[in-house]
Amino acid sequence: MQGEMWHGRLLLAAVVAVLSTFTVAVAADAGQDLVAAQLPDLVQETPRDLGVVTATTAKGPRFRLGFRSAVHNKGTGPLLLDASRPDTGQLNMTASQVVRHDDGRTTVRPGVGQLRYTKAAGHTHWHLLGFEVYELRSVDGRLARPSQKTGFCIGDRYDVDFFADWPNEPPTSIWRQQCGLNRPELLRLRGGMSVGWGDDYDPQLEGQYIDVTGLPAGRYDLVHRVNVDSALLESDYTNNVACRGVKLSWPRGAAKRPSFHSTKCSTPQTHTEVGS
Repeated sequence: MQGEMWHGRLLLAAVVAVLSTFTVAVAADAGQDLVAAQLPDLVQETPRDLGVVTATTAKGPRFRLGFRSAVHNKGTGPLLLDASRPDTGQLNMTASQVVRHDDGRTTVRPGVGQLRYTKAAGHTHWHLLGFEVYELRSVDGRLARPSQKTGFCIGDRYDVDFFADWPNEPPTSIWRQQCGLNRPELLRLRGGMSVGWGDDYDPQLEGQYIDVTGLPAGRYDLVHRVNVDSALLESDYTNNVACRGVKLSWPRGAAKRPSFHSTKCSTPQTHTEVGS
């Protein structure tokens, strides 16, 4: 009886040892992937080039606060996206993120976003939906006006710093494509943003504005966020929000274009409930 108990204890100890070795090996592999991964770091830049324009609509004039928005990549690896759909009967492409590693390997993270073909003045191409969100919030954090933007064509549009070479930064832009411009029939698309490069949109272009018609005079925070749901894997998520304060007034009445000037923004990190 004692011999059987001893044999059982030895067998149990062996099983525990094997499981422990397996757990350590898995943890080591996971750690290796994390350390060796060349991850992007998306940085949301502060909104700038603000201006209000009057848009003529069937319901009367609308006043649109436009702005430039920009995101750049200061990570150690590019943001790479492969998107596809089975046939043209499916409206959206589903995007996967391709992550490079120092040893030449790549790993794929499926289902990180959706691409949709968008028709707009001067831009008819595929957009990554929800890449960036714009909001106008009262200084106490309440949502005053939601975003107009639906998505982005991501690429290498400008060099972040001409005088600095970041690790793994290409000497010239790589992702110069126009995201399937005038190609609604595409079934596959690849896009990205290189290290040391950024993507920007000019004021009023393709939803680069917030409608402020009828908004009470006062101070507001213009908040821009990138990778809102953290679906895209990054090395740092703390720089994904930027803010500029705006003081709005209606010196000629609510039927005329308002005046505004930039002010100090309240703490943007307090605005955590996007779209609420």
